Amino acid sequence: MDQANQIRRGTICIEEIEIGMRRSLAKCVSDRDIAMFAEVSTDNNPVHLDEDYAQETIFGGRIAHGILTAGLISAVIGEQLPGHGSVYLRQSLVFLAPVRPGDTVVASVEVTGIDHSRRRVTLDCSARVGDTVVLKGEALVLAPSAKFD
Repeated sequence: MDQANQIRRGTICIEEIEIGMRRSLAKCVSDRDIAMFAEVSTDNNPVHLDEDYAQETIFGGRIAHGILTAGLISAVIGEQLPGHGSVYLRQSLVFLAPVRPGDTVVASVEVTGIDHSRRRVTLDCSARVGDTVVLKGEALVLAPSAKFD
């Protein structure tokens, strides 16, 4: 198998990445997603799991874990842009609004900077529910290369 065929599907190598490239995914956040995330993370805050408790909070009902929403950004980076072989170096996040069970989140990344010599890609990151931005931030990732050093 030649080197080009060894690069996994869904990957955009540093040599092909351009400023302005965008990718996104949409996911409906379910009760099951929230319960599974609570189990894996051990974050069992009742604002995520107990409707009666959550009704008495500023949110007026249950919300998804913020990092569950941020994980959708990770999915776009790891599966689409740059894709398989990407390595997170840094991520900043600002949580702007809650995500509730049943909400469809659209997570997006856009290339805003490229350092070809170091294989670094800077990405503007956001997540929306409808017209509401629920999360924004910036990621720095190490992108895969078609050249094997």
